[in-house]
Amino acid sequence: MTTALEDKIKHPVLEAARGVARSSGLPYAGRVTPQQAYALVSAGDAVLVDVRTVEERKFVGYVPDTLHVPWATGTSLTRNPRFVRELEARAGRDAVLLLLCRSGNRSALAAEAATKAGLQHVFNVLEGFEGEIDERRRRGQNGGWRFHDLPWIQD
Repeated sequence: MTTALEDKIKHPVLEAARGVARSSGLPYAGRVTPQQAYALVSAGDAVLVDVRTVEERKFVGYVPDTLHVPWATGTSLTRNPRFVRELEARAGRDAVLLLLCRSGNRSALAAEAATKAGLQHVFNVLEGFEGEIDERRRRGQNGGWRFHDLPWIQD
């Protein structure tokens, strides 16, 4: 008989992501698309963690019912030296964590740091909340959680 955690970590989407991560040499468990992240969280198979700043969440929007553990703080994006401790305290050491930032870059760094600290089931959400910058130097039209019309709110 398997435990609930074993069932979660053996989810086909996560297993595929792990395989790609191993073959690509990623320093964390793997990457998932925004749509995969939404499906995993909706099914209760993972926890979505927003690693953006308080300001980004306030002024750009956020996904309801997510954990918020900033990778960096303030408009200068000063690295949060307590990130891993806060993440572990809020989510637990064995949770399946999907990290979300603006474009997928900071969350990749955060996933790497968490993995190096011993958390084993940390995945990066590709494209992030806003996606990549387009040819007009704007976000929101080139991928991301909002672009894919997944649930989000704004204050």
